[in-house]
Amino acid sequence: MPLPIDMGYVTDILYRLLTTPSPTGHTTDVVRLCCAELERMGISYELTRRGAIRADLKGVRGSPDRALVAHVDTLGAQVKMLKDNGRMELVPIGHWSSRFAEGARCTVLTDRGPWRGTILPLKASGHTFNTEVDTQPVNWQQVELRVDAPVASRRDLEERGFNIGDFVAIDPQPEFLENGYIVSRHLDDKAGVAVMLGAAKAVVEAGAALPVDCHLLFTISEEVGSGASSILHQDVAEMVTIDNGTTAPGQNSSEYGVTIAMADSTGPFDMALTHSLLALCQAQNIPHQRDIFRYYRCDSASAIEAGNDIRTALVCFGIDASHGYERIHVDALESLVRLLVLYMQSPPRD
Repeated sequence: MPLPIDMGYVTDILYRLLTTPSPTGHTTDVVRLCCAELERMGISYELTRRGAIRADLKGVRGSPDRALVAHVDTLGAQVKMLKDNGRMELVPIGHWSSRFAEGARCTVLTDRGPWRGTILPLKASGHTFNTEVDTQPVNWQQVELRVDAPVASRRDLEERGFNIGDFVAIDPQPEFLENGYIVSRHLDDKAGVAVMLGAAKAVVEAGAALPVDCHLLFTISEEVGSGASSILHQDVAEMVTIDNGTTAPGQNSSEYGVTIAMADSTGPFDMALTHSLLALCQAQNIPHQRDIFRYYRCDSASAIEAGNDIRTALVCFGIDASHGYERIHVDALESLVRLLVLYMQSPPRD
């Protein structure tokens, strides 16, 4: 009998995750939120020196065991320069285009506290620049941050406590629509974190016996490439990464059901582990599709590159406009929770 899935919890924790700023390098608040959820569910955990989370669901057998991983860090920016006009030059955190930063509301996280602002093109007014607003280049040197404070010079910024290196958190602007669509920035990968917590809740509340220990790993630096490189327990034999799958021309991903990745830019995923996940979907009638991502890497890659001898796989929620104005559907989240619960209960492969 399939375990009950609390999708109300999944969407609620997703909203709370989305509205907790966590650009890579500034993830303390979202880590605290995840730790509080783990404590509430009675799941033991530890923090790494850098602040990632290792949580444990005990099984009948302790080793070798398995892991699920999702990342809590998101895209963002940092202040590169305090400008003479009282605005700030930015550099991106993670790989995203300034095209999607233009017009974004944001929060500058200074040593003295937060300030609100907007990221604007250098030529932001058609009344001033006429058609030049349509022809200026698209890059991070063509945007600047206008802070909502009476500042007109670099000195004004300094006096109010702004510094080079200040983190900039981009507003997610989440919308949860009645037809199941969820539109927000930072669904990559807070939707994956919500799915992992939802699967853990299902297992814990049902008192389900797991055949082998399953570790829940919350990484804090996936968007800059290091991700799961140093978080793994040494007895982990296989790891399933939960992240986004891009729905776009030339891709087979969908905003509905589970997308199972066969390969990404670093090469194929483990065939045995991947096919075991496909078999679970087929046996339990979980809607799914396969895809390959040519310009994509995830926590699986950083774990392998760090020298871990493990099987890895990638399961995805289909996302439209990844690293931009993202959209997913709750159907994919529910399908993923179902798959992960089945995976945690499935017999291990030695």
